[in-house]
Amino acid sequence: MKLYDSIGAPNPWRVKVFLAEKGVEYETVPCDMAKGEHKTPAFLKKNPSGKIPVLELDDGRCLAESVAICRYLEGVYPTPNLFGEDPFEQGFIEMRNRQIELELWTQIGTSWVNGPIVAKMGLFTQNPLAKEISDKNVERYYRRLDREFSEHAYVAGERYSVADISLLSAVNFAARLVALKPDDGLKNLWRWHAQVSARPAVQACL
Repeated sequence: MKLYDSIGAPNPWRVKVFLAEKGVEYETVPCDMAKGEHKTPAFLKKNPSGKIPVLELDDGRCLAESVAICRYLEGVYPTPNLFGEDPFEQGFIEMRNRQIELELWTQIGTSWVNGPIVAKMGLFTQNPLAKEISDKNVERYYRRLDREFSEHAYVAGERYSVADISLLSAVNFAARLVALKPDDGLKNLWRWHAQVSARPAVQACL
């Protein structure tokens, strides 16, 4: 298998952690987004959306979207289980993962595209008000997570799952490149962060 990756990009990182948790070997294919390599005709044949990551199988078939890729990997490599053992747990983990994507990742994304790093690229007109609102939404969600982690060890209950990988990628990206590091006073959130960051699979991908 080949994973089309870009150093520092959070969504390929999610897949790399998932692969590391499964202990699966694969080849990494660097994709320079600054040079537009993800928009070339050859790449668009692999993913018409022109985004990374893309997982290319040995027979040439391709999958895009990080969660879709992880679902495929879960089916082929079921151990350790990261998407849920029974129907309820599968639904619960899916729910928690979607909440992170729709309620946190979207807001981080708005702050990112309207922030200083993207501004230097000069790709489009930014909206400072949108960033102000999304920054506050991210901070609000961090406080919500801190309350939730006072009652549960992980995002979807008492065991590690794909939802933890999604949240870790979001928090790390927001802190590193969007100036949205969680407040130091959110002790439960930081407890979770330290616990998940210490996992060998995560350490291997840092």
